[in-house]
Amino acid sequence: MPEKVYVTYNDVHKLCQEAAPKILEEFQPQLIIAIGGGGYVPARILRSFLKRPGSTNIPIQAIGLSLYETLTGAADDEVEEPGTKVTRTQWLDLSALGEMNNLVGKRVLIVDEVDDTRTTLEYAVKELEKDVEVARARLGGAETQFSIFVLHNKDKTKKGTLPHHMVEQGRYLAARTVSDVWICYPWEAVDIDEHDKHAQEQNADGRKLNGDA
Repeated sequence: MPEKVYVTYNDVHKLCQEAAPKILEEFQPQLIIAIGGGGYVPARILRSFLKRPGSTNIPIQAIGLSLYETLTGAADDEVEEPGTKVTRTQWLDLSALGEMNNLVGKRVLIVDEVDDTRTTLEYAVKELEKDVEVARARLGGAETQFSIFVLHNKDKTKKGTLPHHMVEQGRYLAARTVSDVWICYPWEAVDIDEHDKHAQEQNADGRKLNGDA
């Protein structure tokens, strides 16, 4: 079983705060797309730090993609493992967005909690780019620029790939690059007090999740 490392809401808040200046300077997003369910909380926290004085909040859209599956076992030993197929459970809300045409020429930030196998991120970028290009072919206009922010990137061989132009232009940002451990995020906890207790114990033992910024 992989080592479990516990991340608190405070940890997530601080990582978003730390990353915000670079995102504002280099990505300048006009829309945030959160990948559910792990991207919801980081996206909302990040939006507060991306708000410029006198400007409106950046809109947040959500897409739901599922790749993980829970392996059965003892309740305390349940571990999720990456699946092999991405399942689309929710897509863009066009009633709020207007229509796909409104994404043409925009700067869009995709947010997720962890870049594990990269399969989910690859799917999200490909599908979003494909949908926008259909609208752009009909309307013309500038290309939509997608960027990615994740809290943690696992330092491992990836199954998925990102577009070369996105990587070359530096439009991928991980707050931390970490080893291949199982990261327990607070929104997954049934008992948040127990979760935070585990986090405090690991910090006291010097097992806090550290990595390269």
